[in-house]
Amino acid sequence: MRRGIYNSLITWKNSQNRKPLVLYGARQVGKTYILKEFGKNEYKNTLYLNFDKNKELHDYFADNISPHHIIDSLKAIFKQEINTETLLIFDEIQECQRAKDSLKYFNEEAPEYNIAAAGSFLGIASGKFPVGQVDKLTLYPMTFYEFLEAIGDENSLNIHALAIEKLKQYFYIGGMPEAVKTYVRTGDLLLTRQIQEQILSSYKEDFLKHIKGVDIPKVRMLWDSIPVHLAKEKKKFVYKEIKQGGRAAEFENALDWLVNTGLVYKIPNTEEAKIPLVAYEERNSFKLYMLDTGLLAASAKLDVKTFFSKNHEVFKEFKGALAEQFVLQELKPKNIPIYYWSNSTGKAEVDFVVQYEDKIIPIEVKSGESTKSKSLGVYIEKYNPQIAIRASLSNYEKRENLLNIPLYSIGNLGI
Repeated sequence: MRRGIYNSLITWKNSQNRKPLVLYGARQVGKTYILKEFGKNEYKNTLYLNFDKNKELHDYFADNISPHHIIDSLKAIFKQEINTETLLIFDEIQECQRAKDSLKYFNEEAPEYNIAAAGSFLGIASGKFPVGQVDKLTLYPMTFYEFLEAIGDENSLNIHALAIEKLKQYFYIGGMPEAVKTYVRTGDLLLTRQIQEQILSSYKEDFLKHIKGVDIPKVRMLWDSIPVHLAKEKKKFVYKEIKQGGRAAEFENALDWLVNTGLVYKIPNTEEAKIPLVAYEERNSFKLYMLDTGLLAASAKLDVKTFFSKNHEVFKEFKGALAEQFVLQELKPKNIPIYYWSNSTGKAEVDFVVQYEDKIIPIEVKSGESTKSKSLGVYIEKYNPQIAIRASLSNYEKRENLLNIPLYSIGNLGI
């Protein structure tokens, strides 16, 4: 399956100032697959090392981590030539801190070698990489367009009604590569849901592996509460809704851990839509989303019939949470600051505001065909932005500085 990040990998390979690459990402978003494809297509040979499956590899990094010692050791072990036309993949690198430390010396002493490291945020969050010694990329779940390419329907974006039907599929299947691959191979939505449930179960198993015992129940409660919060009209996260009497002091470590692992997206509130947005962040006011629409739907146990009704009920169910999750998922790979805006009275709220170059762009998400938006009107009156965006099921329309775009096209915005 083709991924948009592939072009960034090509750019990394051809860079004159290339450093060892660390490919970040939550578990099961396709990091290993894309690096192996990259090695197969762009290099004469690839050496794949998995520090989780092959614990013996740790021994070769235990003492001497000078690049030439490591290269000589790997040549002897694997009986393979390693040169500047070889891609070295250090997979599950979070399992070996010394392998992480070695990246510093590869950058300083042997930058001619091509090294791409990958590992889930679940483990990487608990360790450290040498500061300033590595290049970084982040892989997210498959975007809507990547999904359409995978199922062979990328041309459906040219037909409004068909694109909406495909968007319903994406809301259910999501962008986790294993779920998409299962659907492409079998066309079985119920089997696809089983894959999603397995992924969710594996995440909870990882909680046991990477979290101190006392914090495990807190992480689980917070994780399980996200669909509950998103089902509310006001999606601001409230600790006391995790459990009766819940407070920030009790759960903030669990929240930080989930955010650092990439399993949860934390979108802060800002009361001022000015550059830089970070200067106006309301740190105690935020919304939480999961990393994938399909996993959110599976967590909420939304039935397949909900997604394929003729009157587009899926866009209205769950208080429009899937539509918001989708827009956020399409924005995340653009690597821009993302917030939401509310005024001081709390009576007006815009789903997302993003900072792009010298502009702050508000994005209102509508889960139906209605193009009325009181909150966005309040925002426009106050800030008079160069451009304001409303994403809905309606087709393209522009009125002065307000642009309505079809929900499925949000990923095509030039930001």
